[in-house]
Amino acid sequence: MDIGKYKKRIVVTGGAGFIGSNLLLTLVPRYPEYFFVNVDKLTYAGNLANLKEIENAENYRFEKVDIRDFNALSAIYEKYDIGSVMHLAAESHVDRSIIGPADFIQTNIIGTFNLLELYRARFKKDASTFLHISTDEVYGSLGEGGYFTEYSAYRPNSPYSASKASADHLVRAYHNTYGLHPVITNCSNNFGPYQFPEKLIPLMIRNACEGKKLPVYGDGKHVRDWLYVEDHCEALDLVFHEGEPGQTYNIGAHNEIENIELVRLICGIMDEMLGGGPREALIEFVPDRPGHDRRYAIDSTRIIKELGWRPQVSFEEGLRKTVQWYLDNRAWLDNCINGEYVKYYEQNYTDRQS
Repeated sequence: MDIGKYKKRIVVTGGAGFIGSNLLLTLVPRYPEYFFVNVDKLTYAGNLANLKEIENAENYRFEKVDIRDFNALSAIYEKYDIGSVMHLAAESHVDRSIIGPADFIQTNIIGTFNLLELYRARFKKDASTFLHISTDEVYGSLGEGGYFTEYSAYRPNSPYSASKASADHLVRAYHNTYGLHPVITNCSNNFGPYQFPEKLIPLMIRNACEGKKLPVYGDGKHVRDWLYVEDHCEALDLVFHEGEPGQTYNIGAHNEIENIELVRLICGIMDEMLGGGPREALIEFVPDRPGHDRRYAIDSTRIIKELGWRPQVSFEEGLRKTVQWYLDNRAWLDNCINGEYVKYYEQNYTDRQS
């Protein structure tokens, strides 16, 4: 294989996960002059079935590697002459971080450190980019007003968000200390195809399909800002190519909604698509989780003004597309539910019910 013919050789970590899969499905056909190496450990949330469309593409390869394994990562960099990184690999579910924080520290902090060290060793000015994908949860919780900006103080409230905040600080430090060219993105809650059903929207869709209870934490009035995954992928493409080294770009779509209202919307869409119902009767409030942030909301002014990005999919359109995708892909959804997930679900929801 003539790796040298490709303009860029890019490691995409976590490419078999939710956002990673959607990103690779977008970029591999869009950039035939780039070579993409999907590095993924294939944890419970990684699924190569997501990538059937591109698995035989000439400019794409998959390597099952844990980013915590420095030597294995180093071998990948040597094998494919890697110059740039799109870093999406992370343990990302808050509830799991409360149960077992160790994996979050090892993957999100040590894994990021390993990638930064390899990037530093091979860095070529004006030819290498390190795109670090992070979360709005690093900023903590907002009150009823205001928005997170790129200058908001970090106030993480869960082991997950603390581990991502630590990784963000490492990336920024490597820019300031070593003169590397990383860019950081902090996004709001994503939704869309291929999301593992521990997350709110696919969880509610699957439970509603089966007539199961729809568990909602606390009073259901926690507010999240939602971003359709395809819009997020377009933003990441833009930041990777045009983002200023060392800068942070917040990515959100101003789709704030209370969790309980979101669940009711999903129920209404499913009643319309499937008949029956009302599925809203399945909603059941469960005791709140520890350290549950009340509100997130992203100010995307910088990426809009400096890079010209704007979300193209409205919240209602994206939600309908998402519900329809899961209804059309029930086999994919059902295959996600293995013994490990069932155990997790029972620990977090069934055992918490009043």
